[in-house]
Amino acid sequence: MTALEVADWRRRVFSLYERVRQSSDVPAAHDLWRRGRDELFATHPSTPLLPEDRAGFTGLPVEPYDPAWRFELEILTADPRRIDVETGTDGVVPFELIGVVEVPGAGPLDVWRLASYSGGIFVPVKDALSRVPGGTYGGGRYLLDTVKGADLGPGAAPDSLVLDFNFAYNPSCAYDPMWACPLAQPGNTVGVEIPVGERYSGGH
Repeated sequence: MTALEVADWRRRVFSLYERVRQSSDVPAAHDLWRRGRDELFATHPSTPLLPEDRAGFTGLPVEPYDPAWRFELEILTADPRRIDVETGTDGVVPFELIGVVEVPGAGPLDVWRLASYSGGIFVPVKDALSRVPGGTYGGGRYLLDTVKGADLGPGAAPDSLVLDFNFAYNPSCAYDPMWACPLAQPGNTVGVEIPVGERYSGGH
C-alpha cells in the first residue's frame, strides 16, 4: 500500500465516525458503521485483510446493537503513568495515563493519551471472551483511537466520554501479522464477558 492509500483510508474512517456522531438514531448509526467498515475491508487498497482472506470475505463478525452497553462516563483522576509500546510499524509509541472510567457492570478502564505528535485519546479493552474460541480478539479490541478517527465524541457532562462497546473493533494486527498494534494493558482488561462489538474467528 502507498502513503496516499493509507491517507485515504484514514480520511474515510474519519468521515464514517463523523456520520456516526451526527446521527440521533444510535442503532442506525451502528449499522452505518458496520456497513462502512465492511466496504472498506472488502474494497480498499489499505484493507488489513490478507490477500488470501479477501476472496471469501462477506463482512466482519459484528454482534447486533445492544443499548445496555452504551455509556457516557466521566474521566476520574488517576496517578500519572507512562508506557512505551514497541510496534513493528510505528516504532516506540508513548502513552500517558490521563484518568480512569468506571464502566457499570464491567469495572475500571484506563484512558490513555498518545504522548507524541498529534496526541489523541486511546481506550482499548480486553474482556473474558478473549479466551473463548469464536469470542473476542486475544489482544483486546479498541473502543477509541481518536488519532485514527475512531472517536464517538464527548459525553454531555464535562470531562466525560461516550464509550459504546457495540463499536469495539479489532486492531489491524488481528488480520495481518505485519502490523504490531498497541494492545490492552492490565488496566484495560476486565473480568466479564462483553458480548457486543466485533468478534474474532482467527487464532488467538
